[in-house]
Amino acid sequence: MKINYRQLTFAREYRGYSQSELASNITGLSQPNLSKYEKGFNTLSDDMVEKIIEYLNFPKDWLYLNISNLPENANYRKKATITKKEKSKIEYGNRLIGYIVDQMSDSITWPEFNHAPLDIEEGHTPESIAKYARKTLGILPPDPVADINTLLENKGIVIVEIEAHEKFDGVSFLTDKGNPLIIINKNFSNDRKRRTLAHEYGHILMHCYFPIPKHRGEKEREDEADEFANEFLMPSDYIRNSLIGLRLGNLVELKTYWLTSIQSIIRRAKDLNCITKDRYTYFNIELSRLGIRKDEGINVYIDEPSLFKTAYNLHIDEIGFSDKDLSQAFTLPDDIILGTFKPNNLRVIHKIKMNA
Repeated sequence: MKINYRQLTFAREYRGYSQSELASNITGLSQPNLSKYEKGFNTLSDDMVEKIIEYLNFPKDWLYLNISNLPENANYRKKATITKKEKSKIEYGNRLIGYIVDQMSDSITWPEFNHAPLDIEEGHTPESIAKYARKTLGILPPDPVADINTLLENKGIVIVEIEAHEKFDGVSFLTDKGNPLIIINKNFSNDRKRRTLAHEYGHILMHCYFPIPKHRGEKEREDEADEFANEFLMPSDYIRNSLIGLRLGNLVELKTYWLTSIQSIIRRAKDLNCITKDRYTYFNIELSRLGIRKDEGINVYIDEPSLFKTAYNLHIDEIGFSDKDLSQAFTLPDDIILGTFKPNNLRVIHKIKMNA
């Protein structure tokens, strides 16, 4: 079987080495030759490639895999700076989670994705798709989206929380085997997690299952996902009346009911023309004066995702794998398995149907 040179790049980027840094640590390896190899030119011997992959602490068989899992909807904080190395670590880590989800599907059956996406090119809007999504999930018209993780997982979307850089919010994509996956940063407030989940859910329904024409670039897709999230979490038909004549004293009650941030409620009032631009500016000035733009001081409810954790528990408790066995079965380093699952924090929530 032929070595896949892209897998070496994958391992190097995941470990956080530049080509120069890696070359300086391995006798006989030069950066120019490594660069040519990673571009597909056969400039390195098989022995040298194995020497590199061993240094990176990946199993040799890793070189024969073909992992893509290329996410197109990574969501980073606007106006935030993040280094190339930090971004690569996050993105390759997310691709590994997609790979692990697919590897698990050899032993367990994930819930089927039974939620038909809708194509904006066929006349649907983010708002209409959000209304359809609420109906599909069984959310009664005036109600907030309460158990958002459970609702999405019951429709076949795997959700994984990770420890990540503070400037990373979340990402959504279809894995190489077609499993819809949302990965979010677990370190944020619950209202921000809920917003990220809704945003990424919008990406899955609107962008993951259809070819996207050039006139709808990244900015357009992000705007569409934001519009979806607004309508999904705060449906216009049911929040509008409570936003007319909005006062500072109303904000905590609205946040507690809709389970969204105060800032998103104020922005929703502006977008629905319930307050003027000047009033919107006033609210933001007041939030700054009160010191609650970064921390609103009220943490809303959110349930926890469970599918990924339960799948791990099934492999350990029922199929009989150890963490070492999982590393070998998935062709991954031990530290990736342990870092991904953190078994001491896991408990069985509910079981996934096993393959016969």
